[in-house]
Amino acid sequence: MARSTRTFAAGVLAGSVGMAAALAVGSSALQAMRGAALTQAAAPKAATTKYSTQVVFENERVRVKDVTFPVGVADTGMHTHDLAHVGVILTEGTLLFTDPDGKKETATFSSGSVGFRGPKATHMVANPGTSPMRVIEVELK
Repeated sequence: MARSTRTFAAGVLAGSVGMAAALAVGSSALQAMRGAALTQAAAPKAATTKYSTQVVFENERVRVKDVTFPVGVADTGMHTHDLAHVGVILTEGTLLFTDPDGKKETATFSSGSVGFRGPKATHMVANPGTSPMRVIEVELK
């Protein structure tokens, strides 16, 4: 029991350190993104703009990704998240989720909100909003 408690505590600590590192890295990128958002607001929407994802931290327990959904992004394509994951919303906005059966769900997020999806979640995501959306996604291995 003591070993599993220590293992769990070590995992929580590693995840916390990873999240702190990801958020620290993200704060300078957020300033750049705000400037880019002002430039994009004046430009016409590009419906074919691709979303971006970058692994910013990874160990044997978690993978942390920094995901940006630009304004007017067509969609991410239908995909499956093999791992359970926690999403931490860095910039407020709206995302449109489409399930494989065609069911659509529009969700509006505030900065700092957090969500969870279990493993094997399949969907397509689009940003119908007026601003880029940035999310830190923590996959649990």
